[in-house]
Amino acid sequence: MARALTEVPDVEPRNITARILAPLALIACILALVLLITETLSEDEKGGGGDRERARTEQQRDKPKPKVEGDTYVVVPGDTLTGIAEKTGIPLGRLERLNKDLDAATLNAGQQIKLRR
Repeated sequence: MARALTEVPDVEPRNITARILAPLALIACILALVLLITETLSEDEKGGGGDRERARTEQQRDKPKPKVEGDTYVVVPGDTLTGIAEKTGIPLGRLERLNKDLDAATLNAGQQIKLRR
C-alpha cells in the first residue's frame, strides 16, 4: 500500500503540451492586440487619422469662405440665414428686419445681405 502512494501517475504528453501552449497562445493574442491599439493611437497623434479626418480636411479646404464686405455679407453655397446670423454674430431677427425683401428659403451664392443700416 505504501508503494501506491509514492507512484507518479501517468500524465499524457499531450495534456502537458496543451497546458503550456494554451496560456502562451493567450499571451500572444493579448500582445498582438496591444500592439495594434498602440499603432493606431500613434498614427492618430502623427496626424494620420485616417480617411475620416482626411475627408473633413478636404471639405474644409473646398468650402468657400464667407465674405463680409463692409456692411454686407456675400452668400456662399450652403449658407442659411440662421448660419449667417451665427457666423456674423448678428441676431436672426435683426437680419430679417434689415433684409425685408429677402426670402430665406432661396438664398443664392453671391447674393448680398445687409448687416447694418
